[in-house]
Amino acid sequence: MATTTAKTKAKTTAKTEAKPRAKTVKAAAKTATKTAIKTAAIPAQQTDKPEYWDDALLQLVKRDRILKKIIPRFPDIWLTTRGNPFITLARSICGQQISVKAAESVWQRVLLECGKRPTPASVQKAGLERLRAAGLSGRKAEYILDLSTHFSDKLVQPSKWVRMPDEEIIEELTAIRGIGRWTAEMFLIFNLQRPDVLPLDDVGLLNAISLHYFSGEPVSRFEAREVAQGWQPFRTVATWYLWRSLDPVPVEY
Repeated sequence: MATTTAKTKAKTTAKTEAKPRAKTVKAAAKTATKTAIKTAAIPAQQTDKPEYWDDALLQLVKRDRILKKIIPRFPDIWLTTRGNPFITLARSICGQQISVKAAESVWQRVLLECGKRPTPASVQKAGLERLRAAGLSGRKAEYILDLSTHFSDKLVQPSKWVRMPDEEIIEELTAIRGIGRWTAEMFLIFNLQRPDVLPLDDVGLLNAISLHYFSGEPVSRFEAREVAQGWQPFRTVATWYLWRSLDPVPVEY
């Protein structure tokens, strides 16, 4: 009974504490996405904080009692992008289904084999065995090699992604071997800095929602989506801060 009451209370709080009207959310989402697309089209060295970031913080601390406590703990840091589509996707593949710490360790060894800024050519030069020796599983090594072929043979056109809607990008990316929805969503967040991405397959996000909204009880994707309703159109930002609540060191892909 206590567990049921806690979950019911968490759901009620998430729904009632800040849920703007549907039309307002829809309009804000369109504006935020347009801003993100415009920002993403600028070279990485010319941009720092996403244009929508400060507005997102104002909205989220008003709407959500949990984020109101978490956000002030991390001033002067925000989502950043490396601005390199190939590296973002390769790092995301490297990080599939393992901890952030383990993924970073493996990636550093990949850099020893492929150079400080891996390219499709340097990955192909390293080859399957050297990628596996760096700590990648055989399957992940194959996936990154396949990804390098898509880039080197121009089977993908990253310059077009900055102007495409989120779901269209996800559809195109998941057609590449080894890239599922989670990896595509990491690309939307960390490379294109789209403002309203909710990666429901991300273990860290689900753990943070469980910890802060359900007193540590396991949560389903459905329950997580319900909690996140009040975050729109800035679910990326809310997700980023919930990640920080578990790991203060910002993750980059």
